[in-house]
Amino acid sequence: MGTGAAAFGVVVRIDIWSDIACPWCFIGLTRLEAALARFEHAEAVEVELHSFQLDPGLPDSYPGTEAEYLAAAKGLDPASVSQMVGRVAGIAAADGLSLDFDALKVANSRRAHRLIQHAKQADPTGDAAWRLELALFAAHFSDGLDTGDPDTLVGIATSVGLDAGAAREALTSEELDALVGADVDEASRLGIRGVPFFVLAGRYGLSGAQPPEVFDQALRQVWDEAVPAAG
Repeated sequence: MGTGAAAFGVVVRIDIWSDIACPWCFIGLTRLEAALARFEHAEAVEVELHSFQLDPGLPDSYPGTEAEYLAAAKGLDPASVSQMVGRVAGIAAADGLSLDFDALKVANSRRAHRLIQHAKQADPTGDAAWRLELALFAAHFSDGLDTGDPDTLVGIATSVGLDAGAAREALTSEELDALVGADVDEASRLGIRGVPFFVLAGRYGLSGAQPPEVFDQALRQVWDEAVPAAG
């Protein structure tokens, strides 16, 4: 995400809470990325990713399928779960995303969040963290990879240009885990109970995978408000 010198000295900040185990986060971040690609002042937008866990109590690796997990976690019958994930996959397909819930391996996302925190430190521009999060989404939802497995996570990290040794150390880092916890605590303080959640310019909150035109409108609004303030 662009963090270089911006027109009028304006920087528009977007804070995003998300979980790589959340398909709506994959859709929402993809829609925001498309909106930023259309936004004429995208170089002035600074994005920071924040950790959130939908189910922190999950084991590192869950033995059942996604449908079995959702049925147990939400108290739904398998037919309802199948209908639900089919609807999500259809919506994702309209945004160019292929979600394979049959191949998906359910896993705790805590290690992945530590890795994202590492990427934020390794590349303060935020570009590496953004690429990593999208790669983690694709690995989890499209490629059927185990995003709770350390070797898999290191491989994903190196695919976006991060150092393998540093990535492996990040997976068990107490310092990075504390940053994950701090993000989760901040979400609670802000009243965030579901993700994705977007905070624009520290003032406006958008919850969920909003339609693309909502992101377009929000970006224009915060920019129009920021420019007079900068003058």
